[in-house]
Amino acid sequence: MATKTIEDIEVKGKRVLVRVDFNVPVQNGMISDDSRIVAALPTINYLREQGAKIILCSHLGRPKGQKNPEFTLAPVANDLAQKLGAPVTFVDDCVGESVKMQVEAMKDGDVVLLENVRFYAGEEKNDPEFAKQLAAVAEVYVNDAFGTAHRAHASTEGVTKFLSPSVCGYLIQAELKFLGEKTAQPERPFVVILGGAKVSDKIQVIDALLEKANKILIGGAMAYTFKLAQGGKVGNSLAEPDKIETAKKALEKAKAKGVEFLLPVDNLVCDALDFKGGTLGNTKVVDGDIEDGWEGVDIGPKTVELYANAVKDAKTVLWNGPMGIFEIPESAKGSFAIAKAVAEADNTSIIGGGDSVKAIKKSGYGDQVTFMSTGGGASLEFLEGKELPGVVALDQK
Repeated sequence: MATKTIEDIEVKGKRVLVRVDFNVPVQNGMISDDSRIVAALPTINYLREQGAKIILCSHLGRPKGQKNPEFTLAPVANDLAQKLGAPVTFVDDCVGESVKMQVEAMKDGDVVLLENVRFYAGEEKNDPEFAKQLAAVAEVYVNDAFGTAHRAHASTEGVTKFLSPSVCGYLIQAELKFLGEKTAQPERPFVVILGGAKVSDKIQVIDALLEKANKILIGGAMAYTFKLAQGGKVGNSLAEPDKIETAKKALEKAKAKGVEFLLPVDNLVCDALDFKGGTLGNTKVVDGDIEDGWEGVDIGPKTVELYANAVKDAKTVLWNGPMGIFEIPESAKGSFAIAKAVAEADNTSIIGGGDSVKAIKKSGYGDQVTFMSTGGGASLEFLEGKELPGVVALDQK
């Protein structure tokens, strides 16, 4: 089954409700990371060129169903207008008379941005009445918010019951292609790099990818749980002793499937960590076991070399999760070295959302990879093989 896209339908002169993901960091009215706005531009520009009337809706932050000026989308309207080189009318509500009046005044190619949908409790509850109100001003629905596609909310799933056609935009189309098709039938060798803090967060992804990958490389704090599973010592490192059996099962499955499962051979460790202050105490690189009083914060140089060599020969690389505490310069070297290896290799490179995207951007290699996912939880659930409500609700070809 393939999801219908904006190119499969006629939009000229139609009022099109577009769910975008404009959940961007805003401080004092300034947007510090505009990548989600940039990601929505191809869909918005296509609809403008086709002469649609574009009604954008999104959430921002967690206002908990209350109108809260701290979470207004007004600054996004200004930023978007600059990027489009065209006016964007901001409406200080997302349902009701004020929205109706603005939409009635629209001409073909006009863009309107509605206020935060999460100002209403009905959004997260997927309340049919709220979904109906949202849909009332439009004739067509387009979902291009992959980051919230794993949630059955009124603006991602509920509205599809009131609007037809309901299709996806270019961003969701690309996400489905790279996180779906390119990992389901990967060009081989297929190398998966998984990092992050917890085995419990990634175990279903590991399980699903063990069916497809040739090699899996583990970094981040979850490597220490695997080390415990192999009988190693991890000192004061962040680990999940209650997940040792889970880790053992994954190692056994890898062996049974003939998947090469690589764990760090050396680690950067420190005797004090102040994450908020962005500092480490004394540091050293250790091979093998980590002694008490020290905690692992990054992969070591031997592991970097081992992993870089594994990536070099790959034809498809999927990376989800950093190798260490990349927010602190001293413990960012592992993640940045892997970013370099992934960017420089001749392969299809897919960065699976969340912190791995932040890490690769910070490393300076973000523009050299094939695809960066905009989803955090949505990317993980999709890679686990789960159906995403915001995608399943759309029209299928």
